[in-house]
Amino acid sequence: MKRRKFITLIGGAAAAWPLKARAQQPAMPVVGVLGGHTRAVWRPFVAAFNEGLKEAGYVDGQNVLTEYRWAEGDYARLPGLAADLVRRKVGVIAAIGGVNSAVAAKAATSEIPIVFLTGRDPVELGFVDSLNRPGGNLTGVSLLNDALMAKRLELLRELVPNATTVAFLINPNNRNHHSHAQILDAVARGGGQQLVVLGAAADQDFEPAFSTLTRQRVEGLVVAPDPFLDSQRERLVNLTISHSVPTIFQWREFVQAGGLISYGTSLAEAHRQVGIYSGNILRGARPADLPVVQPTKIELLVNLRTAKTLGLTVPTSILLRAEEVIE
Repeated sequence: MKRRKFITLIGGAAAAWPLKARAQQPAMPVVGVLGGHTRAVWRPFVAAFNEGLKEAGYVDGQNVLTEYRWAEGDYARLPGLAADLVRRKVGVIAAIGGVNSAVAAKAATSEIPIVFLTGRDPVELGFVDSLNRPGGNLTGVSLLNDALMAKRLELLRELVPNATTVAFLINPNNRNHHSHAQILDAVARGGGQQLVVLGAAADQDFEPAFSTLTRQRVEGLVVAPDPFLDSQRERLVNLTISHSVPTIFQWREFVQAGGLISYGTSLAEAHRQVGIYSGNILRGARPADLPVVQPTKIELLVNLRTAKTLGLTVPTSILLRAEEVIE
């Protein structure tokens, strides 16, 4: 072989080798996130999710890619967004948009692992066989919303003991609202109260809902946990204060934004746990073997500034139980 031809062959092989080596490198795993609202609104919880992924050994853009699909408050979009993630062939779907998001993901695939975040009993919903042994391609976090719903109305009763009419603000597009309304109605009737159910599924629904609240002389309000309602945190807080209605919320973020009182689990911690499970699944864990996580810590927060604005005296019995009191 001539020396020039030999050098050309060697040079060509050397140039081609890195390309071939790169082609043989394993593709970076992809996590699909299916959310009920927008990333901008959900930014703190996306950060918590990424923190969980990092604890499991994954950093977005370094050794994992994250594909986000946001319904922007329109839950009817979730099935199409879930199908898009399936077509993308993601390694795991993190369904963080509540029960609607989990239902859409479950309907879209029986093969891709799904980590859900829901307030309902996942066994009752048919997501898992049992909490300890899920048994299929789904596992995740259950926020105990059903169990805590009655307690919220009881706390509201402590704040406003003479209230005869209370209201429950729901998103009618949320699959949870029927069961939650039934729970609250039973508790209200048991205490001699009337429950008025109000709905808001879009921006234009809030003013009519609060007009009804005023017209029916509602003396206390429970706000349902829901991704759309959660995204309207500041607006809801302002409406409850301007209409002078004592209101209890699910999440601490409402009280930190000026709401009166909240009782529930940590939404940020729940998203972190979804991130951990998503990372563990990428590392080889099977959803069937990962027990559904249930929070062990329930937080009670009170905003005394708002209580003063509403002309309320918060009972000592509530203050002594509070995780945090804003003065």
